[in-house]
Amino acid sequence: MNDLISIPCVLMRGGTSKGPFFLASDLPSDPEKRNALLLEIMGSGHPLQIDGIGGGNSLSSKVAIVGPSTHPEADVDYLFAQVKVLEQSVDTAPNCGNMLSAVGPFALEAGLVQPTGDETLIRVHNVNTGKLIDARVCTPGGRVVYSGEASIDGVPGTAAPVYLAFRNAVGAKTGKLLPSGNAVDLIGGFETTLIDGATPLVVLKATDFGFTGSEPAAAFDADGAFLNILERVRIEAGRLMGLGDVRASVLPKPVLIGSPKHGGDLAVRYFTPANCHAALATTGAVTLGLGATIPNSLISQHLLQASLPRTLRWEHPTGELSVRVEMAPGDNIPTVSVMRTSRRLFEGAALVRAAHDNAHSVYGNTSV
Repeated sequence: MNDLISIPCVLMRGGTSKGPFFLASDLPSDPEKRNALLLEIMGSGHPLQIDGIGGGNSLSSKVAIVGPSTHPEADVDYLFAQVKVLEQSVDTAPNCGNMLSAVGPFALEAGLVQPTGDETLIRVHNVNTGKLIDARVCTPGGRVVYSGEASIDGVPGTAAPVYLAFRNAVGAKTGKLLPSGNAVDLIGGFETTLIDGATPLVVLKATDFGFTGSEPAAAFDADGAFLNILERVRIEAGRLMGLGDVRASVLPKPVLIGSPKHGGDLAVRYFTPANCHAALATTGAVTLGLGATIPNSLISQHLLQASLPRTLRWEHPTGELSVRVEMAPGDNIPTVSVMRTSRRLFEGAALVRAAHDNAHSVYGNTSV
């Protein structure tokens, strides 16, 4: 009825993030064509993403692409895409654990996985990192439910819980838990722990920058001098971690830690990396959980108890996020589990302009 191309999608909240979820079969298989389509859909290049469905914020300019598994031990593939707000750029290097919490419900409702009772275990293959995550979704009576009594800080109200277990979450990008080989490295005069678990992190002490680690996110975002120093440290950390020149990448992510103020185990401020996260990325929380098991790391230096299993509470700008660290039978690496919630927000189609005569060949496998 018009000159726009229709791409089926579902808008979902996953943890403290949200964005459109697509079936892989509804998007081009060619990464360049797929990314061009995502930029169009999200409206990147404008601070409000006013001509797209992005939310004008890194936490709401995210995309999940889900399809049948290409991994023999998994049920579904999940590719995460961080679509930049101001830049014409799509980054598929990182995983997003918050968006991951909605992958299981989406896969069930899309018919990629069949429910197995009141709770369904879905093994998710994260294509970005090659890692496997177990997601347990509430399916009473064989159907997905989103209403429940679980709550997470950073999201209003309550919802049904989704339990994520990150097994063997080591070396998402470098293949090593400690890419530099050291529990502590000195970069630009600052002590750091460079750790690669579910995502690569550059962990630093907040006090070294004149902070406590419990400040609101806006306090960091308003300090341009601090952010410039943090970025210089991050770039050098990327080199030491074997990630090369990371100036155009969101990885590794900087994290400031400090003494807790509200009864938790550690105050955590996670950067995206240009801004302080309003809460805490799930993959960051998982990686910090692994870091707590490394003797003499900056994380473990803050913690008194060293034995497993243990629950760790990370204080973030809008509350806290807890992780469970334990050793599963037969594993040599601890499993880190976290509880998240998700919700289906809107279903329909994203509409994109057919800007060229060859629009269908540019956008690939789309429906009109």
